[in-house]
Amino acid sequence: MAGKGWFRFTPTAPATRFPSMNTQINPLTLDSAVEAVREKWPDAKPRCGLVLGSGWGEAVADFHGSEIPYGQIPGFGKPGVMGHAGKLLATTVGGMELLVFQGRRHWYEGEGWTPVILPIYLLHALGADTVLLTNAAGGIRDDLDPGSLMAVSDHINMLGANPLAGPHNPNLGTRFPDQSEVYEKVLRKKLLDAGADAEGVYIATSGPTFETPAEIRQYRSMGADAVGMSTVPEAIVANALGMNVAGLSCICNWAAGISQTPLTHEDVNKTAAAAMPRMKSTITRFLEGLAHGSE
Repeated sequence: MAGKGWFRFTPTAPATRFPSMNTQINPLTLDSAVEAVREKWPDAKPRCGLVLGSGWGEAVADFHGSEIPYGQIPGFGKPGVMGHAGKLLATTVGGMELLVFQGRRHWYEGEGWTPVILPIYLLHALGADTVLLTNAAGGIRDDLDPGSLMAVSDHINMLGANPLAGPHNPNLGTRFPDQSEVYEKVLRKKLLDAGADAEGVYIATSGPTFETPAEIRQYRSMGADAVGMSTVPEAIVANALGMNVAGLSCICNWAAGISQTPLTHEDVNKTAAAAMPRMKSTITRFLEGLAHGSE
């Protein structure tokens, strides 16, 4: 056959095999994580959890307590993004027990949903009924200047995936969760009273690339006010579990096509650092208001 125009392709090197992302949540890993935290803190009874996104690490610099590195919690692993400390802090604010996740795992890190939604599962298993999710976002709406704080009123999931897809796990709530009000109205008001500048709709993309100007024009037409690469998966699971969910974005840049300069993660962190005094005070006042049950 060799003389009839046929040939055999022989690769010069073995083909590289990339493991496919495990999109399903591992319930055994989740339960092992709960056991590990309970072993460390057997008397922990948190009422609330706080998940710190990019640039938010110093917002809890004045909070003190016991810490567990993420590496000691099964399924968590070390965050792969600069500015995420990778530690779980047990502390109190206004007499209220609080667990602070200092850094989050992201879908784009390629390790599946288990580390992404693990904070929510832990909080729910330990008895917490409320979670505040923070993030750095790009501003789309005209009044959301860099440095402003936006209380999330709703979200749009553009991740191309959902953490609840796959075989139904009853420990993650009902099969078909209602999402009419993921971000509780009372908590949104508490965030505004605590110092947030406005409410708005957050749209989550998979990342890790920043968005294109054409995508931002599309997202604006869909009703999005700010864009980021996180928060929505955790909010979906927390809502499915019946938890009270609040979201707070620090607008760290104008989105692509609105910004006149290239977007970088370093600039995101610089803007967050400049806004840190307001971020600190807003977080603290929100948690104190929650602890005292004020409207």
